[in-house]
Amino acid sequence: MPVDEGVARRDSFVEVNVEMRRISCSIILAIAAVFACCHFEVSEAASKYDAALARWSKSEESSDNMGGKFLIKATLYTAEYIQTLMESEAEKNLWTASELEDYKYNFLRSLNLEERIAMHLEMEELGPTAHMAPFGEMIYLWVGNKKYSPVDHDTRFNLPLQGKRDGMVFFPRFDEKTGRPLLNKDISLRFVMLGSASPVLGSKEIRFIWDVKAEDDVMAGTAADRVEVDRLIRRIEKLAKEKSDLEEQLETKNREILEVNSRIEELQKN
Repeated sequence: MPVDEGVARRDSFVEVNVEMRRISCSIILAIAAVFACCHFEVSEAASKYDAALARWSKSEESSDNMGGKFLIKATLYTAEYIQTLMESEAEKNLWTASELEDYKYNFLRSLNLEERIAMHLEMEELGPTAHMAPFGEMIYLWVGNKKYSPVDHDTRFNLPLQGKRDGMVFFPRFDEKTGRPLLNKDISLRFVMLGSASPVLGSKEIRFIWDVKAEDDVMAGTAADRVEVDRLIRRIEKLAKEKSDLEEQLETKNREILEVNSRIEELQKN
């Protein structure tokens, strides 16, 4: 083989090898950048969730002279809290935007959050057994200057408590008479648990207060729109039934009026 040809092939091989190394380094750097970006996004989503959890959670620890303790933590499920919770789950599971909205819709519907104010309670009784039944009479929620009892709650709260227990509690979101939302303006929510819920509390009540702004309870996205449409359809069905009942009552009253008038005319002829 001529010397010039061998040198040329060697130089060509070196150039190819250098190019392959350059491409490999570029790929490695690109992958590292992607992972760094993903890590930043996950951390950002987690940070938003932690901030929302800190804002909408209240906790208190009570103790008695015998060393007993009662701990309670309440998390108010506002739109901000739910949104950050959903985004955090989406980042963990690498969901698409449509998958996130589908999950959010099913989450909202499963808890009926379009019609109820939701709250998650975590309790721990370290001392004498707590007897909280009926639990619906142990707690209530002040919305502004109106007091509301729970419309539903985890039935396990009715069982004797020793150790830890958690579950959901629900209060009405709309005024029963007018159908208007209770959280459509800046308002204060005050959660109260009676002292009789735990022997450790004695006569002391647990009180948590949240100042909720109107925008805190506005859920955005297609899932929220679908849920609101579902609620409005149910509202229309309820109003239609009430209208039908009123029309039936009106018809009954009209018949009665005719009968009374007929009787009056009959008596006047005599």
